[in-house]
Amino acid sequence: MSQPQYNLTVLISGNGSNLQALIDACASSALSNTRITHVMSNRKAAYGLERAAKASIPTTYHNLLSYKKKHPQTEEGTAAARTEYDADLAKLILALDPQPDVIVCAGWMHILTPEFLNPVANAGIKVINLHPALPGEFSGAGAIERAWEAGRKEGLKRTGVMIHEVIAEVDAGDAIVTQEVELKEGETLDELEERIHKVEHGLIVEGTRRTLEKIKK
Repeated sequence: MSQPQYNLTVLISGNGSNLQALIDACASSALSNTRITHVMSNRKAAYGLERAAKASIPTTYHNLLSYKKKHPQTEEGTAAARTEYDADLAKLILALDPQPDVIVCAGWMHILTPEFLNPVANAGIKVINLHPALPGEFSGAGAIERAWEAGRKEGLKRTGVMIHEVIAEVDAGDAIVTQEVELKEGETLDELEERIHKVEHGLIVEGTRRTLEKIKK
């Protein structure tokens, strides 16, 4: 009896090294019977789009700027633009053929709102995110730098990486898998970032695998 095929949509904003880890895992036994069927970026110059093209994965560029231009430059205008953007992002993903079983945010630098999360959840699609910190610590942007500073100034001994379920509250969904990373005395921020990125590449594959295991059950 043939195994079911699982489909991933990956959301990116930058270099795409975590996307590459997923591409490589899908080509090996690490993520068997799994393929990335679409990559979406909110940045046109994201190198991850080139990685997807090299792997013959279809891509979509979906940028917030055109939505912001339609609304006044006020707090309310920005909120309205984000609402529209997220609703359209959900429509784009739900219109994909095949639809994804899991959406993986792999360096996706945009906070997803209920306008995206609700329709996607209603379609039975799981959304997971990689965040370079442990649960309840350093949520939001600049997590690695903030942990490094806390190591220097407050004596923090470790930080980490987690893959978690995405909810409306930033980086606050249930953790799927976590890994601690030691903060070394005298280490530069670049050195810490390099070590954390290596951990991310393994953890994003493991977090995706565990999420698919849950779906199978």
